Amino acid sequence: MTVEGDLVLVHMDGQPAFFARIEAIGPDVKPNWYQVKILVLQIPLVVITWILREPYINGEEFTMGGRPIKMVKVVAPEQDVAPSPVDESAESAVPSPPSPKASGVEKVVSLADRRKKNHPS
Repeated sequence: MTVEGDLVLVHMDGQPAFFARIEAIGPDVKPNWYQVKILVLQIPLVVITWILREPYINGEEFTMGGRPIKMVKVVAPEQDVAPSPVDESAESAVPSPPSPKASGVEKVVSLADRRKKNHPS
């Protein structure tokens, strides 16, 4: 289900056209239709309002001016992406540092400290 704040990829004529963020979804005067305020992520930023039914908001294809359009919710990929295939002999030659997660300690990097080191007063 697509809701306010979600990112979507808008397809036009079967091709990806642009990314957008759903800013607001409110009722339209027609029953079972909604005014969907969309921030088109392009330069310059553009805000548009489309009047859509719920199935269209949730990814069902519709037409506008005879052009097929579809909004697909963007889901971020998992944080731990599978590693790419590597030559195991090369991997075993160089020991990898222990993972912070493996030791139960996560490292916090202070951006203020980094700034001081790179730009002394």
